[in-house]
Amino acid sequence: MSQTGLTSGDFVPWPEQEAASHRSSGYWAGLSFGELLARQAAEAAEHRAVRDRDRSLTYRQLDAAASSFATGLRKLGIRPGDRVLLQMPNRVEFLEALFALFRLGAVPVMCLPAHRQAELAAIARASAAVAVVVPREGAGFSYVDLAQLVRRDAPSLRHVIAAGPGSARALSADGTDLGDLYLPAQEHPAPAAGAVALLQLSGGSTGLPKLIPRTHDDYLYSVRRSAEVCRLSASSVYLAVLPASHNFTLSSPGILGALWAGGTVALTEDPSPSSAFAFIEETGATLTALVPPLARVWVNTAEQSGASGLGTLEVVQIGGARCPAELAARVGPALGAAVQQVFGMAEGLVCYTRLDDPEDIAVTTQGRPMSDRDELLVVDDHGRPVPAGEPGHLLTRGPYTIRGYFRNPAADRRSFTADGWYRTGDIVRVRPDGNLVVVGRAGDFINRGGEKLSPEELEQHLLRHPLVDDVIAVGMADEMLGERTCVFVVPSAADAAPSLADLRTFARRNGLADWKLPDEVRVVGEFPKTGVGKSSRAELRAVLRG
Repeated sequence: MSQTGLTSGDFVPWPEQEAASHRSSGYWAGLSFGELLARQAAEAAEHRAVRDRDRSLTYRQLDAAASSFATGLRKLGIRPGDRVLLQMPNRVEFLEALFALFRLGAVPVMCLPAHRQAELAAIARASAAVAVVVPREGAGFSYVDLAQLVRRDAPSLRHVIAAGPGSARALSADGTDLGDLYLPAQEHPAPAAGAVALLQLSGGSTGLPKLIPRTHDDYLYSVRRSAEVCRLSASSVYLAVLPASHNFTLSSPGILGALWAGGTVALTEDPSPSSAFAFIEETGATLTALVPPLARVWVNTAEQSGASGLGTLEVVQIGGARCPAELAARVGPALGAAVQQVFGMAEGLVCYTRLDDPEDIAVTTQGRPMSDRDELLVVDDHGRPVPAGEPGHLLTRGPYTIRGYFRNPAADRRSFTADGWYRTGDIVRVRPDGNLVVVGRAGDFINRGGEKLSPEELEQHLLRHPLVDDVIAVGMADEMLGERTCVFVVPSAADAAPSLADLRTFARRNGLADWKLPDEVRVVGEFPKTGVGKSSRAELRAVLRG
């Protein structure tokens, strides 16, 4: 057993020579996240670290709560290296539990509030989790009851822990309260910086979860560099409206970036414009992160209200999926904040448009890698480098991009090359200035009669139609062509939806070839969403399959 509490076969470490180089060059700081919080508590004890709509903690209080909770977890029998499902909404308790696990050296598995029994049980089995932490009370939903169902489906799960404001209760299988886990704090040996800090979940569409092992060293470098690129400081207030456990919200620069900079995290469970806009005013939020569908709702609401901006808000990040240029261009005028595009993955690589980039770069690209040690390869279907500026499959490696998944050698063979390149699954082109333009996902391309077309290219054109508020193009099976193109359209007005002929004529006039035009249109009120609020192409494909 290693210092990580995991065996050498559980995850693929960086080659030792590379790891040594990352350490000696200062990319890896040799610091755990628990030690980071202790440092901030010593340096900025009474500065507010986190708040939600009901509670607020200083750095000193958050540090004390984490140590107290960690002591209770250790008494319960949770040890360094043990995996613990963390399914908490955007509340202060999320950070108390997260840093308690960090401090103990246990490994939080970052589940989403929207996950349900089948998903959580699969994640628990894949991670061999020994416990699950959930909110003691939910808004009209019992996470505790859900966790008890999951415990029956996952033999490794021994404990259900219900966390509430300033306390956490361990529950027996029949729901009996076994006592509060917030105990007088004891010293906890810091885990090695090379230990696995947490397991993120792959954003892939397969039913079997792929678990992404991030070490304290590599993840903290990603957080620190992100905070530097995004210019966070002690005066920054990061508003988390997307799920806190999602990699984008947590680390790009997100919650952890704000804490690294000594700033404040503001957490809300309600991302709707009416609620979020008021919370921005209440908290003095300076930065927030949105996925494109939510950004569109915010922008539409602000435009309709005639608001001139959102007070203190300086930057709106958009990521999780490619942001259409027409939407990115509307963010500044509507919300009174700079738009920053973020392209990355929980496996590692993060690209940002910079805050001093000219508007055309901020609006039309997905930014450039944040680290000078990020390496990129863009290749064709046969693995050969494409000519400069041409689209191709993106491969990457670097000081914070993993070398393999957790206990998943089959996925490793598909996703990683023998020399450590990660196959992202994204189709991109790299501009001469180094900024990336994401063309789409390799699996999303539609093969219509042998001609491959990018759904996002078609979507970009159709979004300019005055009757289209949002659109997603997906392939549908066809005996003659293999696939045809169906577009799902959210109309800008309920009583004025565009017809197929309207869309085909519009796209043709905008210069699209006939084989790229839609073959069918379906009008919907809204798109199905994933747990983090992204529009779900997979569910739309399922609709077409009937």
